[in-house]
Amino acid sequence: MIVLHDAEAIRAGIQAVARRIRERFEGTELTVLAILRGGIVFAADLIRALELPVRLDTIGVSSYRGDTTDPGAIQISSSPSLDVKSKAVLIVDDILDTGRTLSRIRADVAARGASQIATAVLLDKPARRAVPIEADFVVFTVPDVWVVGYGLDHDEKYRNLPYIAALPAPSG
Repeated sequence: MIVLHDAEAIRAGIQAVARRIRERFEGTELTVLAILRGGIVFAADLIRALELPVRLDTIGVSSYRGDTTDPGAIQISSSPSLDVKSKAVLIVDDILDTGRTLSRIRADVAARGASQIATAVLLDKPARRAVPIEADFVVFTVPDVWVVGYGLDHDEKYRNLPYIAALPAPSG
C-alpha cells in the first residue's frame, strides 16, 4: 500500500474546496446529497467546513461488486428523502471514476427539479472516464490506480483509513 495523500493534505484540500463552494453558494441554503457509502466520510468533513446553511441527505448507490475493477450496473439502494425542487444541490461522492454514478445521480436530481446542481468529489480519476462528466469541485486528481481509505474501499475494507492509499490492482 502506497500513501498518496495523508490526513493533513486531505484536511487542507477539503478546506480549499469548501472555500470555493462557499464563494459559489454564498447566501444560499445548500442541500448536500452524499452518495453512500464511500462519500459519507468526505461529506461529513466537507459540510463542517462549508459555513453555509446546509440540509444533508444521502442516496445509496453501488456499482462495484467484490474484487472486480469493472463497474457493474448502477444500483440505487436508497433514495433521498428531502425534496430538492427549487433547491441548490451539491452532490458529494468519494471518487469520480467512469462517471456513470455521478451522471446518473445528477440526472435524477435534475429530474426532481433542483434549481442549481453542483458536484464535489474527493478524487477524480479521469483516465477511466466512460461518460462525459466533470466534477465542479475536486480535492485531488489521481492516476489509474486502485485507491482506498477515507471512505474508499476494496471489498468493504479500508474505508476507515485516515489517508488515501493505492493498492495493487485487484484481479477480476
